Amino acid sequence: MRVVSCSMAAESKRDLRLRHGPVVPAREFRWDFGPASGPGGQHANRSNTRVGLTLSITGSPSFTDGEKRRIEGRLGARMVSGTLRVVADEHRSQWRNRQEALRRMAALLDSALAPEPPVRRATKPGRSAHRKRLEAKRRRSATKRLRRPPREDG
Repeated sequence: MRVVSCSMAAESKRDLRLRHGPVVPAREFRWDFGPASGPGGQHANRSNTRVGLTLSITGSPSFTDGEKRRIEGRLGARMVSGTLRVVADEHRSQWRNRQEALRRMAALLDSALAPEPPVRRATKPGRSAHRKRLEAKRRRSATKRLRRPPREDG
C-alpha cells in the first residue's frame, strides 16, 4: 500500500467542517491508496482505488482536551493508539472513494462530538387525565354489563 502525503491529494486542500465540532485542517489527514479487493479485471488489478484516511486524534491541535476525551470515549473501539482510520473501496474511482472516506470521517466525528441528549424526567399523568381514564373505564364497564343476558332468579 502506498502512503501519499496529504498535499498530493485533491481533497487535501479542503478542510473538514464538522457540525458539532471544529474545522479540521486538511494537513492533519494522512491518505493511503491501494488496490481494492474483489472482481474487476485488469482495471481493478492495476488501479489503486482503495482509499484509507487516517486522523491522529490525540496529536490533533484542532480538538480541545474535552473533545478528544469525548471522541476517545465514543469511538475508542475503532481507534488504534489515538488514531482514527476510515477505509473506502466501494467505487471503481479513487476520487469517489476519497469523497466517501471524507464523508465517513465527518459522520464519525460528528456523531462522537454531538451533545448528549437531554435526560428524560419521568412525569405523572395529571389529575384530570386520571379522572377521565377512570370515567371511561366506568362507561365501558356499564356498556358491557348491559350487553349481558338477563339473569334468571329462580
